[in-house]
Amino acid sequence: MSGFFGVASKGSCITDLFFGTDYHSHLGTRRGGMAVYGEEAGFARSIHNIENTPFRSKFEKDLDRLEGNLGIGCISDYEGQPVLVRSHHGTYAITTVSKINNAEKLVSEIIETKAHFFEMRNGEINSTELVAALINQKENLIEGIKYALDTIDGSLSLMILTEKGIYAARDKYGRTPIVLGKKDDGVCASFESFAGVNLGYHPVYELKAGEIVVFDSDGFKPLYSPNNRMRVCTFLWVYYGYPAASYEGISVEQMRYNCGKLLARRDSVDVDIVAGVPDSGTAHAVGYANEKGIPFSRPFIKYTPTWSRSFMPTNQKVRNQVAHMKLIPVHDLIKGKRLLLIDDSIVRGTQLRETTEFLYASGAKEVHIRPACPPLLFGCKYLNFSRSNSEMELISRVVIEELEGKPATAELVKEYADPDSEKYQKMVDGICKKLNFTSLRFHRLDDMLESVGIGKDKLCTYCWDGNE
Repeated sequence: MSGFFGVASKGSCITDLFFGTDYHSHLGTRRGGMAVYGEEAGFARSIHNIENTPFRSKFEKDLDRLEGNLGIGCISDYEGQPVLVRSHHGTYAITTVSKINNAEKLVSEIIETKAHFFEMRNGEINSTELVAALINQKENLIEGIKYALDTIDGSLSLMILTEKGIYAARDKYGRTPIVLGKKDDGVCASFESFAGVNLGYHPVYELKAGEIVVFDSDGFKPLYSPNNRMRVCTFLWVYYGYPAASYEGISVEQMRYNCGKLLARRDSVDVDIVAGVPDSGTAHAVGYANEKGIPFSRPFIKYTPTWSRSFMPTNQKVRNQVAHMKLIPVHDLIKGKRLLLIDDSIVRGTQLRETTEFLYASGAKEVHIRPACPPLLFGCKYLNFSRSNSEMELISRVVIEELEGKPATAELVKEYADPDSEKYQKMVDGICKKLNFTSLRFHRLDDMLESVGIGKDKLCTYCWDGNE
């Protein structure tokens, strides 16, 4: 995943850009970058590896080096960006939040025009560089941006820094957000709505699906009308979004309270305490506990001073070990207790199984699991969400194949999506047994959508029901 932030200021934009970008650290773990433009200094860019170091530590020295009143920044799980480009459009910097399923086809078509790309260390093409190449196929930036939005299979939101202002374009189905904020001496654009608040910006406009705008320090101007169809990623509220964020006017924290509340209304289990897997499961657990009148507690604490999210190795075995190292049990709140534990989701189930086992080892009498979303049945093909990309490793798929004795095709998997069906219950029972939970009940899709509070026709639910 990635998150970005842009600033157009009457004075220096560097401090606002630095802190606004840093506020997106929960969305990326590998690369951070900033690009700026000033009339005297021209364009400048800085990109650092942040796998083992917070964004602030790596970019602090750049505060004195960079100059400009226009800037864009990004934190990413994948490619280094912003990318600085010189083309017939002039010089510009571009940053994206994207997943390009047809990248290989698009790269081949562009290479046929005798263009070239730089390969990254893993042999892949930087997707932000590919987006720039698509934009450069057209005569002007606005046509190029629209062409890129329409051509890419997957998703794309972007910002482009030019000498005169910053272009912002939201994905054609609105899968990821862009919010504009304003204060007396400037305008900002942000993935997360809260990122500019402590810098003095107040939100003024959230781009609609497929909408393109340009802004400078005086304000913003719409350039291309939005689409009618909207498919916002529901997982932003459930897991990826920061608690202080809002999307489409719906608070992440409030949505998670609602999730817990509706989970509780369908549940009759008898437990002593309710707890959330930190951090994203906490608000769901508070909503559940408040609705049931059962004490909320923290039977384990997440250790973050040296185990920040930025340290997330690519090796899955080491990732599991890191996740285990972060959680420290509080034995007085565990021993002899019947615990109900709420996590945002179950993906492979490895980490939650290990969490459950150490709760048993610490003296827990029972461990009941209540995920805040339905079973993940399909790998996300619209966003680079590591939680649901490895489709065949999903615990739901593994159990379905064990029950069926054959590969889990998309058609077969859809038969297990109905929470009122016998097949669904067999799948849930199989997951519960395999992961050694006392009991397991998933949040229903209809209840989860009610927790968001906007129409299902505006929400993407592909990873749960396979519907596009």
